Amino acid sequence: MKPANAGKRGKPANLRARLYTVLMVLVLASTALVVRAVDLQVVRKDFYQDQGDARYLRDIPIAVSRGTIFDRNGEPLAVSTPVESIWGNPQELLANPDRLPGLAKALGVSTDVLTERLLQRRDKEFLYLKRPVDPDAAKEILALQIPGVASERAFRRYYPSGEILAHTLGFTNIDDRGQEGLELAFDDWLAGKPGVKRVIRDRLGHVVENVEMVREAQPGRDLTLSIDRRIQYVAYRELKAAILEHNASSGSMVILDVSNGEVLAMVNQPSFNPNAKGSAEPAFRRNRGVTDVLEPGSTMKPFTVVAALESGRWKPDTPIDTTPGKMTLPGGYTIGDIRNFGPINVTRVITKSSNVGAAKMAMSMTADHMYDVFHRFGFGEVSGCGFPGESPGLLPVAKVWGPTEKATISYGYGLSVTPMQLAQAYAALANGGRLRQPGFVRGATNPDSAVVDPHIAGQVIAMLETVVGPEGGGLKAAVANYRVAGKTGTSRRAVGGGYEKRYASLFAGMVPASQPRLVGVVVIHDPGGGRGGVYYGGLISAPVFSKVMNEAMRLLDVAPDNVQRWYAGSPDMGHTLGPMSPPPDYPPDQPNYEEAVPQ
Repeated sequence: MKPANAGKRGKPANLRARLYTVLMVLVLASTALVVRAVDLQVVRKDFYQDQGDARYLRDIPIAVSRGTIFDRNGEPLAVSTPVESIWGNPQELLANPDRLPGLAKALGVSTDVLTERLLQRRDKEFLYLKRPVDPDAAKEILALQIPGVASERAFRRYYPSGEILAHTLGFTNIDDRGQEGLELAFDDWLAGKPGVKRVIRDRLGHVVENVEMVREAQPGRDLTLSIDRRIQYVAYRELKAAILEHNASSGSMVILDVSNGEVLAMVNQPSFNPNAKGSAEPAFRRNRGVTDVLEPGSTMKPFTVVAALESGRWKPDTPIDTTPGKMTLPGGYTIGDIRNFGPINVTRVITKSSNVGAAKMAMSMTADHMYDVFHRFGFGEVSGCGFPGESPGLLPVAKVWGPTEKATISYGYGLSVTPMQLAQAYAALANGGRLRQPGFVRGATNPDSAVVDPHIAGQVIAMLETVVGPEGGGLKAAVANYRVAGKTGTSRRAVGGGYEKRYASLFAGMVPASQPRLVGVVVIHDPGGGRGGVYYGGLISAPVFSKVMNEAMRLLDVAPDNVQRWYAGSPDMGHTLGPMSPPPDYPPDQPNYEEAVPQ
């Protein structure tokens, strides 16, 4: 029996159709490949190039050194030293957990802390691991060859004078940008502009090839200050010694060059080391010379006298009766002197620091006139020195002055000033009645402006010379071989609408008085630890002025103006020029150093 399909023959295979089909598939595939190649190489070339570059091509900054700060004699005060910054790729580091303990040990942290930091930035490709790092220490870390760890050049600020210039210079942050002081004030000048270069990095972060320079680096510019490091050191040394000797809480000293308004020294206590600023209390970083205000006490009396002389109703020898040493104002407020000076004149109001005399002169003038004179000398506004955070102090407007306000302001209560403002005002007197803004840059243009008649300024300077004489309270401010003009001041600290029994001791003066070259202001807070005892400005601050100015006159080679001349008895000896004997050291209980402090 035959099978059902035994008589049927199968159709021959269509080999040609199959061949065409295969060829068509190959042509289409080839076309797709060509189209894709064109798309990759031509149409979207830039996109894929960027994607590739993003994995290996990097724009990295070129660190620049910050400009060096010099003192007026070319001594470096702030310099930048090269350091390294260790950084890593969190993604790569987390992919190699076995290498983290070694890296943590090299960085000086625990493995847990390092791991936590990496996990917090695991979606990033860059994380600073440690900075700044000494170059030798950085080499040791890189020698571990841990994937994802690299370094870049940076700079760190170093201050050779340490705490002596800390408040004046300020400091920079970890990115080498100014944060306080002159580093902040002149940050744009000093910082420069970092450059940028494009490089190819391998998977370990190492630079394989420098591709191109994107932006040239512009190093910071140097800055020459008016500060004299030698005088700054002397001022710092003597202020600190006085603070320790009298168990005071703080103090400041500012020294100005009368001829141009340049700041030669500005020191504060307590201070801090800007090279290790993290260990200092925030309060220690405050530049009290320009930020802290106080009531200036009797150091304001010369400006009350200026206003009185300018009014035309008073002259240096105009009599004032201060009997019985007290004065009661409308409203019952009583002003008192340390004792009854009796009938005196305007000059002796300054010599004896009479509150009653100053108040009586104030009562003869209008509040508007007194305010105008004080404001002309710079009180109530910033000095213009450009120091960051400078306080304008407080000079109440004249329309709020009643009899009590007028009287108390005349001897330095009811207004507040900074040591810099006080130095600026005394420098205006020393400059023949012409005011200049204090400046910290050597040789900067600094025009002055007339604020009072030079004849009146000269009269007041002559009065201030008597303060440093045998009858005045500032005898301890005397400088051998030089005439000194100045004024002591003692004020109580204001708190909560009243005054506490804590004092500020002041001395403001100029030397040599015949042709003033330097003006200095010394302020010491809380002598005796705020527990009473000796606190008069003539005993606390005046000696600091004397010691500092004695050294400053020598360093600046200023000619003496008070050398004692005598003629020997024998004609054979001729004329002899000898130094003036230093002033006698009166005991503290002598009345010369005392002044009335309102209670």
